[in-house]
Amino acid sequence: MKVVGIAGSTRREGNTRRVVEEALAVCRREGLETHLIDLADKQIEDCRVCLYCRRHPGQCAQEDDLGAIYRELKTADAFILASPVYFSSVTGRVKALVDRVGWLSGSEGRVFERKVGGALVVGRRAGHIFAFSELNNFFLHQGMIVPGSSYWNVAFGREPGEVGADAEGLATVRNFASNLAWLVKKLAQ
Repeated sequence: MKVVGIAGSTRREGNTRRVVEEALAVCRREGLETHLIDLADKQIEDCRVCLYCRRHPGQCAQEDDLGAIYRELKTADAFILASPVYFSSVTGRVKALVDRVGWLSGSEGRVFERKVGGALVVGRRAGHIFAFSELNNFFLHQGMIVPGSSYWNVAFGREPGEVGADAEGLATVRNFASNLAWLVKKLAQ
């Protein structure tokens, strides 16, 4: 059973990656295989809505890093999408990923349906809930199962490392990851 965590920040060693690593560490302790994908060094173009994927299921006309990420997500039992808050929303790179994997999934008959997924959001002060909702709307649209936590899966921090001081945020991330791992194992029974 595998969980993929996607860190959607342009900062390679930033707070978003830290919360994904925290969640994946819990999943590993629960006996799940994990894989981290950091979007900081990935090239992902916006969806052109060219509908190439409708004529060629599971394939995108654009040649960038999205294809390999999509294939990785298809093999996962669960995945976590994490983004910093950019003006009360997710990063452009995360939005491009969501748009394109959503189209690709649909072209192949909703490949993410009944998989487990959930969002993690990190921001300085505000906008968390809008970004969190945006990501969870993707999971729900795809027919995925979204586990809860002890609070919304948000953490506070701006400068790299600041999220480490948000004890409640990190506890929420760990509880979410524990619930995600439990659900993945239950669905596998």
